[in-house]
Amino acid sequence: MSAPQWMDARNILCVRLDSMGDVLMCTPAMRALRQARPGRTLTLLSSASGTALAPYLDDVDAVITYAAPWMKGGASHSASHDASHGAAHPPSADSDLIGQLAERHFDAAVVFTSFSQSALPAALMCYMAGIALRLGHCRENPYRMLSHWVVDDEPATHIRHEVQRQRDLVASVGCHGDNPRMRFALRARDLAAVRRMLDERGIRRGRPWILMHPGASAASRRYPPERWADVIGALARRTGCPIVLTGDAHEAALIDGIRAACGVATHSLAGQLDLGQLGAAIRLATVVLSNNTGPAHIAAALGTPLAILYALTNPQHTPWQVESRLLYHDVPCRFCYKSVCPEGHHDCLGKVAPAAVVDAVCSLMGATRQYRASSTDP
Repeated sequence: MSAPQWMDARNILCVRLDSMGDVLMCTPAMRALRQARPGRTLTLLSSASGTALAPYLDDVDAVITYAAPWMKGGASHSASHDASHGAAHPPSADSDLIGQLAERHFDAAVVFTSFSQSALPAALMCYMAGIALRLGHCRENPYRMLSHWVVDDEPATHIRHEVQRQRDLVASVGCHGDNPRMRFALRARDLAAVRRMLDERGIRRGRPWILMHPGASAASRRYPPERWADVIGALARRTGCPIVLTGDAHEAALIDGIRAACGVATHSLAGQLDLGQLGAAIRLATVVLSNNTGPAHIAAALGTPLAILYALTNPQHTPWQVESRLLYHDVPCRFCYKSVCPEGHHDCLGKVAPAAVVDAVCSLMGATRQYRASSTDP
């Protein structure tokens, strides 16, 4: 594959059309793209969830938000948005995007996908927009849709972590980064705001505390609320540490129910944090306990020790380069890639014993002392 053409590209479009966590897992690859040529600019094309990360991605210069109809959730999003016009996703929306891409005169486009997705719909749009260089994974010969492509042999022969998959993709055109860590840029104002919130709740600087994130966009990736309540009660009694629950405003009822059932005092920041403040809270926490969802990837990006309740919906999104504990119950239906448990039993999470979760968090709290002592205090 010819790399010299890519070394000349200055204005690059990075396409990752799904969610925030998926975009975070592309950040080492985007860093490699940027470092490969001085003065290079990157534009992120993603969903609303993905482009919300832009203020915290130092390697991204601009964003374009697009609800791709071929992506999971994209069509339903567009359907609700355009319901008054009687069209789920009018072709004009795609034509408008192609025109917008053409107006920006991109030299190259990299289409990042998981192995269960196709790069070809986005590649076609980039082709129609006149973007000369187009890179992606593909199982069949894409002919002119991709100018440069890597044969996608996952999952038939092996499965890589999502971060490594994207780093390997850009490396195929000569872009090798110096740091494989995911990236989330903290802001001083967000750290200060979260410290004030913690102070107001009696959680003073230097005191260990646990951040818990019980929500997730997919039902199949949510640990049952009654199990969360059992974990919180046991952890509070065993450690005496303050416990802070986070979540979006629409998850407030879930969190209120968990807090009411756990039988111990807790704190809720549900609906009170923007994304930057959530990142700051995750960085300031001693340990994070989360489902497999965006905040778990933020914790990995920031280096905060993480216990993750990992539904076995897919194998390639485990915590990346962070001290972590993976919690799951093995099942024959593993790696179903479903947002709702197709078997109806939810055993891969439902059978994770609260005692095992408590032990995992406590083991991380012990290991964290050395980690925090050697890291820069934010």
